[in-house]
Amino acid sequence: MENIKLDYSKTLNFIQEKEILAYQDEIKNHIKALYNGTGKGSEFLGWVELPSAISYEEIKDIQSTADNFKKNCEVVVVIGIGGSYLGAKAIIDALSDNFAAAKPTKDPLVIYAGQNISEDYMTELRSLLNTKKWGIVVISKSGTTTEPALAFRILKADLEKKYGKEEAANKIVAITDESKGALRILANQEGYKTFIIPDNVGGRFSVLTPVGLLPIAIAGFNISDFVKGSVDMQDNTHSNISFEKNIAAQYAAVRNVLLNKGKNVEIMANYNPKLHYIAEWWKQLYGESEGKEGKGIFPASVDFTSDLHSMGQYIQEGQRMIFETVVSVVKPNTQVVLEKDDANLDGLNYLSGKRMDEVNKMAELGTILAHVDGGVPNIRIELPKLNEYYLGQLIYFYEIACGISGYILGVNPFDQPGVEAYKKNMFALLEKPGFEEYTKAIKAKL
Repeated sequence: MENIKLDYSKTLNFIQEKEILAYQDEIKNHIKALYNGTGKGSEFLGWVELPSAISYEEIKDIQSTADNFKKNCEVVVVIGIGGSYLGAKAIIDALSDNFAAAKPTKDPLVIYAGQNISEDYMTELRSLLNTKKWGIVVISKSGTTTEPALAFRILKADLEKKYGKEEAANKIVAITDESKGALRILANQEGYKTFIIPDNVGGRFSVLTPVGLLPIAIAGFNISDFVKGSVDMQDNTHSNISFEKNIAAQYAAVRNVLLNKGKNVEIMANYNPKLHYIAEWWKQLYGESEGKEGKGIFPASVDFTSDLHSMGQYIQEGQRMIFETVVSVVKPNTQVVLEKDDANLDGLNYLSGKRMDEVNKMAELGTILAHVDGGVPNIRIELPKLNEYYLGQLIYFYEIACGISGYILGVNPFDQPGVEAYKKNMFALLEKPGFEEYTKAIKAKL
């Protein structure tokens, strides 16, 4: 099997190779710290060796649970927020037919709840579920995170009303803490099938736990190939791999050199709409890991060529604080060839006989060249195909590079203290018990 590739040659008009290579010894030490648990956030490093630790028995158990959903459900609702749903959605969307929701399929439609607090969203979701055979995968370490807890309370009641309490319990799977928390208590009381979120794996690094693997399997995709890709990338990014061959080390070094040159916004660009949620997952991974202590590169994303007709102008000629990382798929899974038209009113006959993908690739190359000429350094990540194996590689590549990059910055990449600020204010405004003093203080500000 091939590996995904990294090309940073189009950053070298802006930075020097020696500046990149200057990081190689430091990065080797950071990778060792990740494996040995000697760096910041060491209590959340369970993801580092997770791919190679996933057993055949665990995959078999996850697949068996997915098969039960397939037998009994047309729709499965995955309830979670942040890393508890973004990774699964990213992989499922990348592998799915763009119009899967409108087509009959042998596998359940996986949809999501608990990632927002929209009353209209919930109303419309319940209306859909009322016409379907459905079940729930609820994902939460604590069981008390507001958004998923609200969704689960409402949907659990609906499921029990439709099927009765006993049958509903057989249509609910909880992915939660091994021994503590509200969801663990409820799952034990109700007899739900459960999977464990390891204590040492944070949500945004949890795609290779049942958090990601179960929804991906339910949607009908090969989790063994997905895990195999991540295992191979783990092997190719270890500290004993030379810097010249370690693409995660190179990516972490290049982006930090660019940051030192004032490029503090990274835009992930893709030329395949199926990769939209890969970028959303990546934005959480890097934004939540690096954005602290007044540091970090701001992660943004665009879908090309669509966004070339909106954000393209700013990228080309706006403030020069950005660099671009293009995720490119070499070989599409299908092909469409443009036929000749005798009238040629649209002037496209010069493209006759060419595949749409050739046009897309030339749009990609032309855009990269234009942006580099416009002062935007460009990194390119190349996937041979869009399948489970290469997406497994991509996920682990980004995870290990994130750990390295965070350590270069000198932050703890594995906590998220800033996320708590909005929660405290929200609880105070809702007058949650225990927040009385905060409620008084915040009301005084209004």
